[in-house]
Amino acid sequence: MFEKVLFPTDFSEVSMHAIRECVPQLFEVGAKKLYLVHIVDITATDIEAIELMKIDEEELNKIAREIRAKGIDVEPIVKIGIPSLEIAEIAQESNVDLIVVPSKGENILRQMLLGSTASNLVRATKKPVLVVKYEWDEKERKIKCLSNCKEIFKRPLIALDFSECSEKVVNVAKKFEELIDEVTLIHVVDYGKPEEFERNIENAKIKLEEFAKMFNVPVKTEILTGIASHSILGTALAKGSSIIVIGKKGRSVIKDLLLGSTAERVVRDSKLPILLVPCE
Repeated sequence: MFEKVLFPTDFSEVSMHAIRECVPQLFEVGAKKLYLVHIVDITATDIEAIELMKIDEEELNKIAREIRAKGIDVEPIVKIGIPSLEIAEIAQESNVDLIVVPSKGENILRQMLLGSTASNLVRATKKPVLVVKYEWDEKERKIKCLSNCKEIFKRPLIALDFSECSEKVVNVAKKFEELIDEVTLIHVVDYGKPEEFERNIENAKIKLEEFAKMFNVPVKTEILTGIASHSILGTALAKGSSIIVIGKKGRSVIKDLLLGSTAERVVRDSKLPILLVPCE
């Protein structure tokens, strides 16, 4: 399991819901240490940053005491700077295993294109990022998480493109193998000339079976054709998957986001949690 978890908070409603409900559930299934991080955005504050930092430190320490009361080892960290870069640096320095980021609403594409902290963090960090989906419950008039965070690792759908990144994606998934009931490995054949199509499918089956041997739990494999993001999302729904695991490219992801990469489309359209694995 991912033992060292970093959770960046901006004190928003969705962030507070995640820190009180989702994050503690990760510690019920094996997480050991929580880095609770808040960055005073030096580019957005109108008041003295140092004064705001003192206020935010008090608020973060209050939340940390609340989390410690649940038996969780938590280290609160407040810094001043550009949030995405500071969070990525803390993650690297603390050698965390996982960054958890809550995401709310259907405007995540707009947020990504405008450069939100969450999407900038995904671009900047070399650590796996778990994006947990939230939405507004109109009937209950409150924010709700779309997943049970205690069970999100039970039925992962792992998308592999057979690049050098694929082995890294599988290795990250194996970190929570003890929590898995069944894995679905998927590859989408959306390349090659028409006359190469059948051969590409057969080659893909062989490669996917090789990756399946890396697991010590039940594995199903799926070779599909068409638009990769549609195939991944459709299969996750059909298989009752609990999380989608997919690789993200390095700094070129900025270009990918603008053009609409497979990973970006999956993050945008999925209601399931997404585990983004850095490919650098």
